[in-house]
Amino acid sequence: MKTINQNSAPKDAKVRRETKPVISYPIDNLTVFDEDFYKAARDNMALVDSIIIPPRDARTFEVPAGYFFRIVSTEGPQVGDLNLWNKNNINERFFSGKTRALYGTHVSTSDRLYSNLPFLRPIATITHDTLDWYGYDDDGGSVHDVIGTRCDPYTHVALNNEEYHYCCHSNLCRALSKQQQKPIEEIEHNVHDVLNVFMCTGFTKNTHQYFMKASPVRPDDFIEFFAEIDLLCGLSACPGGDCSSSHSSDKAACYPLKVEIFKTADGALKQWKSPPQNKYSRSHGER
Repeated sequence: MKTINQNSAPKDAKVRRETKPVISYPIDNLTVFDEDFYKAARDNMALVDSIIIPPRDARTFEVPAGYFFRIVSTEGPQVGDLNLWNKNNINERFFSGKTRALYGTHVSTSDRLYSNLPFLRPIATITHDTLDWYGYDDDGGSVHDVIGTRCDPYTHVALNNEEYHYCCHSNLCRALSKQQQKPIEEIEHNVHDVLNVFMCTGFTKNTHQYFMKASPVRPDDFIEFFAEIDLLCGLSACPGGDCSSSHSSDKAACYPLKVEIFKTADGALKQWKSPPQNKYSRSHGER
């Protein structure tokens, strides 16, 4: 938090602080979001499946490459924690840190969700977001963050000295364990940092600590994704509900989330190809 200053500022402190920032990862050379393509692909798409995610629990679901899926608010304001894996190799999974470095702390329409190293490619694209009007509020908060890692029982024990078993990490562990038909201890390392769907977060202006506030999501709001590869997805309905006061407990009002999966119309994807894995040689200077 950098609240303890043990050293006096040097004479040129003002000059050092006034250096201009530069974007760490300019995205000019990335493939540009083709709004016309995704809009045309969305036309006449057909609902093929829907899944209800119960409060304080998680479910997995599969989305074939070239399909769309939506996460929908149903009965009340509710945050969801989303994991994405390559259905055919779950070692490839969503990389929130690199997605954040490329697009910023919060994501919305046109942003792509990248996978981890060494695969590093877009595995899903956000194609519609009914909360895109929110922008950034006076607290610096915004929606759909790639900052927070997910609520987990280990941090809860460290902070509260008690166990709670329905954090999003645990929910996702149970769901993936069931889907993979393996014990939790074998698959837990595959549960990863999430996209916090509908969650409103930011950093405080004084201490720059991560904060959450009541999500602006309401019933029938949704965020929509296009699956760029065959996806296995895991979604937890966070025990914090709208995350206006607490998480990792049974205190908050929680509601189900709904997932809808859509097939595109025949011929809609004629010009589309699934992105290949990253082309880096992986020699790392050794050859």
